[in-house]
Amino acid sequence: MLDRISLILVTIGALNWGSIGLFQFDIVAWLFGGQDAIISRIVYTLVALAGIWCLSMLFRTNDVLEDARN
Repeated sequence: MLDRISLILVTIGALNWGSIGLFQFDIVAWLFGGQDAIISRIVYTLVALAGIWCLSMLFRTNDVLEDARN
């Protein structure tokens, strides 16, 4: 479950970075009242932690990943 939540958050972060790169538009800041808003900072922090968690997926064996799906 933690893997799926992390992947969702990383995807949100990737889409946000894509919108910043392509359109100079920060979706998270727009939704939550600017980059300095506490909710925006919480979302940025959760996305960062999810990214760090997803790094662990690179080093897992296939058996662990298969067990997590079931």
